[in-house]
Amino acid sequence: MLDKLVGKIGHYMYFRYGFFILLSLSLLLSIVFPHNDNFIMFVISVIFLGIGFYNKPVFLMIFTVLVVIFRFNLLPLAEESFIIHLVSYFLISFISAGAMYYVQKVKKDALDLTKSLINALDFRDTYTSDHSENVSRYAVKIAEKMNLSKELCHVIQTGGLLHDIGKIGIPENILTKPSPLTSEEYNIIKSHPVIGYDMLKHVERFKKNGMLDIVLYHHERYDGKGYPKGLKGTDIPLAARIVDVADAFDAMMSKRVYRNKSDLVVALNEMRRNKGTQFDPEVVDAFLRIIQEQGIKGEHLIEYDHTKRAALR
Repeated sequence: MLDKLVGKIGHYMYFRYGFFILLSLSLLLSIVFPHNDNFIMFVISVIFLGIGFYNKPVFLMIFTVLVVIFRFNLLPLAEESFIIHLVSYFLISFISAGAMYYVQKVKKDALDLTKSLINALDFRDTYTSDHSENVSRYAVKIAEKMNLSKELCHVIQTGGLLHDIGKIGIPENILTKPSPLTSEEYNIIKSHPVIGYDMLKHVERFKKNGMLDIVLYHHERYDGKGYPKGLKGTDIPLAARIVDVADAFDAMMSKRVYRNKSDLVVALNEMRRNKGTQFDPEVVDAFLRIIQEQGIKGEHLIEYDHTKRAALR
């Protein structure tokens, strides 16, 4: 329940703001209506306090004591003693903080597991080492530039990391083949989105948040000529369209077993040339705005090979 609430509202900082707003409202109501017992408002504010300051125990204790002082002094009709109030509110705030800590730990464990899966893929093909992390980073930057929600940005981050996970099921002699692939081998490579989807489809969180769409549809094309389903335009989930652009850019800027990396200018021109055919024009425009606004030059990209990472500065 808390996991869903945090997912909908966003970052824990919003709960900090919510605490101060609720506490202020509780104080105002207690002053304006001194004979009304507004204890529910104080309890809710302490719940928000625990969630918002779960990682700041000193502030959590200080603010809990302040809430109890306000509550006890503004509502003198309360029969309980100050100590009972203090213990009760500490219990509420610590339970809320503990629940939030658990939610964050589950998310971190899931991300660590994701990175472990990606490392397993990287070990099979040193030429694509760190490719998934680069794609994830680029995709999140694009999503943020498009003003997407924090929840969707988090999904895109995870989906970017896992987009190629299906390549674990591709024979290594095909995955690392230095010469051109045969049509049969290329069809095997094209099966990796479905393999990845089948690997992850039983993870409940991935089914609900749309991350599986990224794994399955990141090779669809805006003109409908992609794979595996041949989806077209906005029928392709937005998150998959974003990862597609990030994936293509990093692929062009990376040294592969079968070719050298492209020049930045060449890569950007390819992105422009394929707007409306391979790529969603809106996503490409957002990516190009990042390049333009940050003044990225070719020399500002870290040289990419199997020992170094490419990164947007």
